[in-house]
Amino acid sequence: MDVLFACRGAWDTPDRSGDPVDLHDHGLQTAALLRRSHPFDKELQVAGLVHDLGHLLFPGDDAGHADHAAAAIRPLLGERVARLVALHVPAKRYLAAVEPERTLSPQSALTLRAQGGVMGETEVRAFAADPDGEAAVILRQADDAGKVVGLDAGEMEDWRPVLELVAARAYERTA
Repeated sequence: MDVLFACRGAWDTPDRSGDPVDLHDHGLQTAALLRRSHPFDKELQVAGLVHDLGHLLFPGDDAGHADHAAAAIRPLLGERVARLVALHVPAKRYLAAVEPERTLSPQSALTLRAQGGVMGETEVRAFAADPDGEAAVILRQADDAGKVVGLDAGEMEDWRPVLELVAARAYERTA
């Protein structure tokens, strides 16, 4: 929770030239959208809450932020949450390939190249076959939509019970 609270006033770019909301509000908005669209998938919701923690942990590493976040949360929140977090960047690349008319935020469009660019045909087929690919696309779509200045998406503290539930389930799987 301390790391999530530290996202208030932290941005996806060190100079604040990126997305229009801080990491705190972005995480809350993304998670809230996922809670509405997938109310029973708590792991997906939590992935939305924590997906951009890599920007806080390694400022300026757009290409690696998803992998940094996944590595950081894996021990506590489990493999599926970590995988979804890691896949939210490949999901952007996938959507850029299969929906070329899709509009990205200016910052997402800018970082697409650093993150590998639009997927080629082989990558598209592999991503589509990934068992977590569909959920990663859903996360990505919420990620793209969760950047609204001034939108009240609730309080971080409200997510504590959901985080505890997901962490307990992850612990049970490894125990």
